[in-house]
Order: sequence, then structure tokens, then C-alpha cells
Amino acid sequence: MKILYLEDDIDLSETVEEFLIDEGFDIVAVYDGNEALETIFKQNFDMFLLDVNVPQINGFALLKELREAGISTPAIFTTSLNSIDDLSQGYTSGADDYIKKPFALKELLFRIKALLKREFKSQDALVLVTKDIYFDTQTTKLIVDNEKILLNPKEVLLLKLLLKHKNECVSFEDIYQNVWSFDKPHSEMSLRTYIKNLRKHLGKENILSIKKVGYKLV
Repeated sequence: MKILYLEDDIDLSETVEEFLIDEGFDIVAVYDGNEALETIFKQNFDMFLLDVNVPQINGFALLKELREAGISTPAIFTTSLNSIDDLSQGYTSGADDYIKKPFALKELLFRIKALLKREFKSQDALVLVTKDIYFDTQTTKLIVDNEKILLNPKEVLLLKLLLKHKNECVSFEDIYQNVWSFDKPHSEMSLRTYIKNLRKHLGKENILSIKKVGYKLV
């Protein structure tokens, strides 16, 4: 799991980063809001871990901007702010959780793991893909106009990856790493075929091709 960690306290940043790396996470540490914003639009992340009082763009404003851009990646605020107004502002800006400083590293780990389990937030396992089109995460079938459509295994993996990063560009590298096994060579031609098949069901306009970079589900 890949986490963007925004924290301007270098000592704390290094402590948390080392701890989470030891726990098996891939951490990208940034130190101000502008750097965080630029990094998020260049890479895909499974979670944002954001301090609030940081230079340039503060954590609240940063997450609000990301949510308005359609980026729904889970986010946890880490902050010394503890008033009800601060808490309200944190959740209003789009946070999924909020942990007060100083915090125990184990508590942070528990919160991260709990949040990452909620990959798809739906009581009936149906995820809205586009208007009137759903993906059933239990049967891995598309539901289009109440018709259930069977996808092949790689199309399922590809759709899950695009859904997880909806409105974000997923790079070719990320697709090959997540859709193909390490012991199987990836194929650009096969990828184009899977994209073509998904577009046939979802609409060509809903899966954008980002030239020389990857694909985006919108």
C-alpha cells in the first residue's frame, strides 16, 4: 500500500516514515502543501496522511481541493488542533479519520489498516461506475441496465484499479504491476483489448487515454 505523508516536522516525518516502512508500506514523504499537491497529481496513492499546519497550502485546504477534483483516496489528518471547530473543518474538507498529536505509532497503524479495509464503501457490494452502471464486488460482474455482464479476470483487475483511482490517471506501469503477475510478461496489445472491451460496456468517453502515460476512469 502506497501512502503520501505530508508533515513539515522533519524529525516526526522520519520517525513515522521509518515505522510505516517497517510495517510494509510504501511511503512518499512531502513537507509542504504545494509539494503534496504536485506529487498527488503525478502518482497514485492508496491513502493520504496529512498534517494540517504546513507551509504553502494547509492540510484542510489541500484535501478540499483534492475532493473537489474528484479524488476520493482515503485521508487521515494528523494534527495538534483539537477543538470541535477544527474537528468539524477536518471532516467537512473530506477526511475519513482524524488523529490528534501526539499519537502512538501503533494507534496510527491501527487506524490506517482499518481505513484501508474499506476499499469500496457500499453495503450491498455494488459500486457505481458511471450513470446506471454498477460493478458487483462480490460476483465481479458489471450490471448494465439490469443485465449482468461477465468480465475476464484481467478486465476485473483493471476495472478495480481504475475504480480505486477514479478521476486519477493510472500509469501503464501501475497497470502492468497490478493486472499482470510478476512471472507473466505484460502485453500492450492485450491491455488495449481489455480497455476496448471495458469501453464497450462503460462508454468510450468514460475511460480516457492519457497519451504516453496511462488511462483515467471519469
